[in-house]
Amino acid sequence: MRPVLDIVALRSLIAVADYGGFHRAAGALALSQSTVSQHIRRLEKSLGRPIVERDGRKTRFTPHGTRLLEEAQQIVGAHDAALRRLMGEDPAGAAPVVIGATEHGADQILPVLTAAVRDTRPGAEVRVRIDRSARLTDAVARGELDLAVYVTEAASAPGTPVGELPLRWYAAPGWEPPAPPAPLPLVAISDPCVIRRRALTALASHHTAATVVAEAGYLAGVLDAARAGLGAALLAVPGGPYPDGLAPRHDLPAVPPVRLSARARGGCDPLLTGATIEAVRALLGFRETDTAGTRPGVM
Repeated sequence: MRPVLDIVALRSLIAVADYGGFHRAAGALALSQSTVSQHIRRLEKSLGRPIVERDGRKTRFTPHGTRLLEEAQQIVGAHDAALRRLMGEDPAGAAPVVIGATEHGADQILPVLTAAVRDTRPGAEVRVRIDRSARLTDAVARGELDLAVYVTEAASAPGTPVGELPLRWYAAPGWEPPAPPAPLPLVAISDPCVIRRRALTALASHHTAATVVAEAGYLAGVLDAARAGLGAALLAVPGGPYPDGLAPRHDLPAVPPVRLSARARGGCDPLLTGATIEAVRALLGFRETDTAGTRPGVM
């Protein structure tokens, strides 16, 4: 009798890859770490070969483990899609398509994503989620999102590069910074935030003292604080008109663009994935020379 791959163990394998280790995977699955380890050993016994190995203090996937992971994503995705159909949640193969995007550039990215989904799945219901990058990739890993576009540096999950967002400084019209040596007042998203770190690093490299005088959990709060004249803000804007109520500042240091990636859940329709990725790439002017996404090691 041929060996059988346990679907529960495959879910643990995917979680170990997505969350960067056994401990985090166990927390995400509401299991003990020893149970997750047992699931991996069960898969190794079924295949008759190791799928993880020690690398100093860390563990990483063996070549067989990497191949199994790719198959596991397809198996679990197909299993879940079949179950939805059998349970009557997807009677016509037209389950809602749920897409997510980082706040940065969402006003331009989401219409393009939505149009690509509707071109691929005419008549399908499209649902949208705007959130911080790490939360989006976690939601994709849990199967809550079909696809998400996120800031590459802000999440450890692997993804497909889709382009870059330029970073530019903005402030309220007529706003002027205090004279040195007073620090430059900044408004920013609360930590952890890639763009906040970029802003502080760029200013420090130009020997410009700065302090965050207002912070918010989401972009809307940062825009409100900047419009109120509380300070300057570094924003990721794909192009087009300036954010309402703000004006660009050309007297502050240039900051390199921030990269975006896309990630689809295991088992997502490859036609849908391809169409949405290409649509965002066209919007952002993606170049083939952009850095490809890589899967991080297992912690």
